[in-house]
Amino acid sequence: MAEKLSVQEKAAQDTRSSGTVAGQECSSSDNRLARIRIVLINTTHPGNIGAAARAMKVMGLSSLHLVTPKAFPNADATAMASGADDLLQAARVHESLDSALADCSLVLGTSARFRSLPMPVLDVRRASEQALEESASRKVAILFGRERYGLTNEEMQRCQYLVNIPANPVYSSLNLAQAVQIVAYELRVAASGGAGLSVPPFDWEPVDDSQMEGLFQHLEQTLLDLRFLNPKQPKRLMMRLRRLFNRARPDQNEMNILRGILKASQEAVEREGKARG
Repeated sequence: MAEKLSVQEKAAQDTRSSGTVAGQECSSSDNRLARIRIVLINTTHPGNIGAAARAMKVMGLSSLHLVTPKAFPNADATAMASGADDLLQAARVHESLDSALADCSLVLGTSARFRSLPMPVLDVRRASEQALEESASRKVAILFGRERYGLTNEEMQRCQYLVNIPANPVYSSLNLAQAVQIVAYELRVAASGGAGLSVPPFDWEPVDDSQMEGLFQHLEQTLLDLRFLNPKQPKRLMMRLRRLFNRARPDQNEMNILRGILKASQEAVEREGKARG
């Protein structure tokens, strides 16, 4: 006859079981955070890169990408990293934003300023929830611009959403590393269960940034071929179309349909030109 477990043995068993579940949840959170990359663009001061790496490591982020930094590697970056030099050593340096975003399905851009063309904006908490949802199975990039003026309009157009950190409207200037710390903290809170996660449709797999850029180039050329787009002033309309398709976030099947429509339109224009010919 099996002996009954004592109260202490039952408690120990429950603790081991809880520890296993907690460990699995922690591993899942770490995996999601590992698929979120922090992208610093054209950073002027190497100390800010080191301080950003420290902010990331404290919150469990590890993927640091640098686009054309002014000075890196650099002793000031190592000094400011204060124990997070492993992130600096593993950081990837890119010559273009295209390279930094090549395999990312969701791109978020931090900005304190909102330009003439409105874009979808999330506060930092909702943006972190969105990033964590996506990173369950896809790669996510969060862009931080230059210390002096942030992201350019063109860089913002690569983003599905802009991210706003609520601050004093009279003085809202955050240091680059401070902004990274706030975003990293919110990601950590979301990963620790502070945010509810939603599940996307099972057949939805959004395309990455390089495919979106290919679509925009193809779309612009097709609209020029159709004489719908004014070749002297193409940017305003294309900015709005970028916003439309970035908001829609097409999957691979939808992308194939869109590219097929554009190709058929170009072929029809070519046939008409030959017929007139």
